[in-house]
Amino acid sequence: MMSKTAIVTGGTRGIGHAISKRLVDDGYKVAATYAGNDEAAQACAADIGVKVYKFDVGDFEACADGIQKIEADLGPVDILVNNAGITWDAPFHKMSKEAWQKVINVDLDSAFNMTRNVWEGMRDRGFGRVINISSINGQKGQFTQANYSAAKAGLIGFTKALAYEGAKKGITTNVVAPGYIDTEMLQAMKPEVLASIISTIPTGRLGKPEEIASMVAYLASEEAAFINGATMTVNGAQYIAG
Repeated sequence: MMSKTAIVTGGTRGIGHAISKRLVDDGYKVAATYAGNDEAAQACAADIGVKVYKFDVGDFEACADGIQKIEADLGPVDILVNNAGITWDAPFHKMSKEAWQKVINVDLDSAFNMTRNVWEGMRDRGFGRVINISSINGQKGQFTQANYSAAKAGLIGFTKALAYEGAKKGITTNVVAPGYIDTEMLQAMKPEVLASIISTIPTGRLGKPEEIASMVAYLASEEAAFINGATMTVNGAQYIAG
């Protein structure tokens, strides 16, 4: 059987890097997209053997062009992991329109831009896996993150609708909602802020990027064919959705 092709947006750093690595290890042909950090992208390509592609996932036409290149290089896309995301935090009474729009664009519009450009191919071939990376803060909200929480909650609604639409065509669409994960971004926090976050996690530690990657790999597999429209929380029991 030919190996399947996967795209991981924001796939060269942090959680995305771990997802790309796990999918490579599982035998997929992986394209990792990134926005700006060429050095990290080249290091990722050399380190784990993915092909890297630089384009703005917030731009529909850029996604169409980027996916065309990826499919020319690696073949039709079977698995799409919408992982790209940014934060631009501010208390809502001080949040600028720009901060709102940019986060919605990169964190939510990107999922439409990428998925719309692979969806018809998945329907035609009768197979697809779309995995959207949300967040604990898309489930419970977070102070100073009205934009980020809205975008990440939006991914959950988007996923539920697509689950209905793709089901009869062999496409599953699911969410992974990470809690606080041990990445560079989190390590940049002040130690006392990090300690206060960890104190709210019943498991008593941060998650590992590999633990998110493991859940993504499972949802991408044949074994997960009957899981569709689900939100898989990976957060150490910090927030338990009802």
